[in-house]
Amino acid sequence: MDFTFTEEQQAAVEAAKAVFSSVTPDSVPSPALTAGAVAEDFDRVLWRKLAESDLLGLSLDPQYGGSGLDPLALCLVLRECGRVLARVPLLESSATALAVQRYGGAELRTAVLPRAVGGELVLTTASSGRTGHGPAELAVQARRNGDGWVLDGVQTAVPWAHGADQVLIPAHTGEGRTILALVPRDHEGVALDEQISTSGERLAEIRLDGVRLADREVLAADGAWEWLRDLLTTGTCALGLGLGSAVLDLTSSYVSEREQFGFPLASFQAVAVQTADRYIDLRAMEATLWQAAWRLSLTEERPTASGALPIAGDVAVAKIWATEGLRRVVQTAQHLHGGFGAVTDYPLHRYHAWGKQLELSLGSAAAHEEALGELLAAHPLG
Repeated sequence: MDFTFTEEQQAAVEAAKAVFSSVTPDSVPSPALTAGAVAEDFDRVLWRKLAESDLLGLSLDPQYGGSGLDPLALCLVLRECGRVLARVPLLESSATALAVQRYGGAELRTAVLPRAVGGELVLTTASSGRTGHGPAELAVQARRNGDGWVLDGVQTAVPWAHGADQVLIPAHTGEGRTILALVPRDHEGVALDEQISTSGERLAEIRLDGVRLADREVLAADGAWEWLRDLLTTGTCALGLGLGSAVLDLTSSYVSEREQFGFPLASFQAVAVQTADRYIDLRAMEATLWQAAWRLSLTEERPTASGALPIAGDVAVAKIWATEGLRRVVQTAQHLHGGFGAVTDYPLHRYHAWGKQLELSLGSAAAHEEALGELLAAHPLG
């Protein structure tokens, strides 16, 4: 078996590193220094650079201007995005575009995807539901109205919604089905209320009151929401891996240079053991992430082996490690930095805030363990 990444995937990583080299954590707005949102909009300059480097259409088909790579390549780029705390909706816009490509009609794909690749059209997805705890698809109701749909409900904590042009919103039909509706931000019947994330970024509570959409603006295929939800979760794990890797690098550098009693902190056994444990956490996060991303990248022509767990199992394992591992990495970094970790002209406090936001986005590890247990109990392994 060859577990190395392909040349195309490695080229995407190098392109991402080149683009993100212009971003330094010290330049990222700090929630500790800003009352309210840290900025009105995401980093548009960086967004243009991503478009110019063909990274916004990384996993889209060449017919729409994309590179035709798989979700695994997207996760590799998201890892680099997380390393530098890049303030761009790369995950949300890419995942939404992929869902449109996979489940949307020809007219919608033609209207949306080329513009998304060029960075002209910014997309995001509502995946938190009404409270952030219940299933997101139950927060909005969709009902048939002639040859279209009418949507009513509320979605909370929608990332980058104030700067996005369109929002993909899951909704239930009342018949046990979930559809995905691509709603323009300024559509009649749509209202946005500002919310602030732990990292200081603007989120939005989106209220839909009798929002009317045509059939072509709706993804009604079975399994579309489940696939998109798994992709968003796996991408969030990739962001967490990049952030955690950067935090461990920062910590290793600090304890190697900082001296106590005339010796570097790194020479003390207790410090070495803690950093080694966090390295193990990151390797586990990495292994489970790539497993989930690989499963997402499989096509219908390459089915999984008989008896294998559904992809939801791999995503649950990745979530468990990302949630717990990222928390431990950031907490250990703060502990080993001492009071210096709270100094606002040092980047660790920014990583701390972003890490906590990603942890909250992924949800409780205990809940993921329970879901995995139920899946294992219900699925016969061959």
